[in-house]
Formats: sequence, C-alpha cells, structure tokens
Amino acid sequence: MANDILDVADNFWNLRGTFRVGGVLDVGTQASLVRLASGKFVFLDSYTLSGAPRRRVNELTGGGENVEAILNLHPFHTMHVRWMHEHYPQARLYGTARHLERFPDLPWEPQRTEDPALHAAFAEDFDFSVPRGVDFISANEHVHFSSVLALHRASRSIHSDDTLTYLRLPSLLRMLGLGDQVSFHPTLAKALEKRPGAAQDFREWARELIDRWRAAENLCAAHVTALLAADNAGGTIHARLQKALDKVEPTLAAHERRYG
Repeated sequence: MANDILDVADNFWNLRGTFRVGGVLDVGTQASLVRLASGKFVFLDSYTLSGAPRRRVNELTGGGENVEAILNLHPFHTMHVRWMHEHYPQARLYGTARHLERFPDLPWEPQRTEDPALHAAFAEDFDFSVPRGVDFISANEHVHFSSVLALHRASRSIHSDDTLTYLRLPSLLRMLGLGDQVSFHPTLAKALEKRPGAAQDFREWARELIDRWRAAENLCAAHVTALLAADNAGGTIHARLQKALDKVEPTLAAHERRYG
C-alpha cells in the first residue's frame, strides 16, 4: 500500500508511504489528513506526497491553502518534516522536543505536540495521549516505542506511530487460523523507565486509554497497515487493545521484579 491514500472514515484519510530499512526492506510509514469541525485540515505527521495521493490531498485542501496545521507526533519520525513545511508553508508547524532540536531553523510553534496545552488547543476534534512509564524520547535511537497518540473523535479513528502496531497476515495464513493482531511495539521492555513504579504507570496509562477510547473503530498504525472498521472481521478495537495489554503483562512483571 505504499504511496496510497485510504478513505478511513468521513473526514479522515490515511496516507501510506514508503520507508526502507537499509535502503532495501520497505517497512512503510504513514501520515493522516483530517478535516476539522471548522472545515480546515490538519496533517498528523509528515510525508513526502507524490502522484495520486498528492493530487487527492490538493483537491481536498484547496491546493493546500486550507491546511491549518501539521502535527508531528513521533520524536523519531523526522525524514519528511522539511518537505511538508516547504509545500504547506502557511500551516502552523508543531513537533516534539526532538523535532525542534533537529530542525531549529524551521518556524515551529512554541507548543510541542507532547504538551497538554497543545492538546487543549485541538480538543474540539482530537483526544491525545502520551504513554506514561516509558521514555518519550529514548537515549537509544533504536527504541521508537513512544509517540503522541491521537483519536479523531468524529470519525472514531486512532492515529498511532509505533506505540500500537497492527499486523495483518496474508489471506492464506488467516485461512489457517493465524489471525491479524493489534500489539504494543516490541521495544516496550527497552522503553520502560528504569525506576520503581514505571511498569505500573504504563499499565495504568494503557488501561485508561483502552477505557477512554473504547468507541474507536479504526486504527492507523505506522510501518504496517491500517485496521479499518469496514475490513475488521475480528474483535473490536477495544477488545484488541485489551488483548495487547494482556500480552505484554510478562514484560511488565519482569520489569517490576527488577526495578520494583
């Protein structure tokens, strides 16, 4: 689905992109375009658009004039930030602390995307959540667990970079009973803060998220694919998230035995 645009729900489009590890293996990436209640648009994350997706975005947004803001939500997703700003220069540019540090020449807004003040500013349309108990910006640049998760209230769509993943197996394997699954990113063990109580903080955050977003119907996850209500032949997003939390309980318990 590289270089594709998915009609996720009314007023929510997911842009599926290419990201090659070592220049060979394409693990994919994403951004989302959302029409706000005001009629304006925001991007969740950045991607270098081309071809049909770029034409569609320009049709929707009046050639980009109606893009109000670009919200970069993952500290380590930085490759396409400059392109996005250059092609939508009128849009207010937001990023995490790491984005601001890496691109100090860009005209960043003072509020960072991990800040509660930013979340309040867009609260009419979105509910945001930042994982607790884990490093938001890990000192290990290979640990990309944490991001700012966003729920678009009107479309009941979650946009998540790395923190939540969705694996959809080929149809033949699904026929053999190996279903698709929603999971927390496999770097959780390395992302947990090395202190007493970190595992419990994460557990409580996840439980709160699962309860607060229980009505979600779509999950757009980076590097894999999107789970859309129209294609979901399994459990609800709520049930899948609860199962994902249950699955990482051994990781959390092991952390508690070591750190408390």
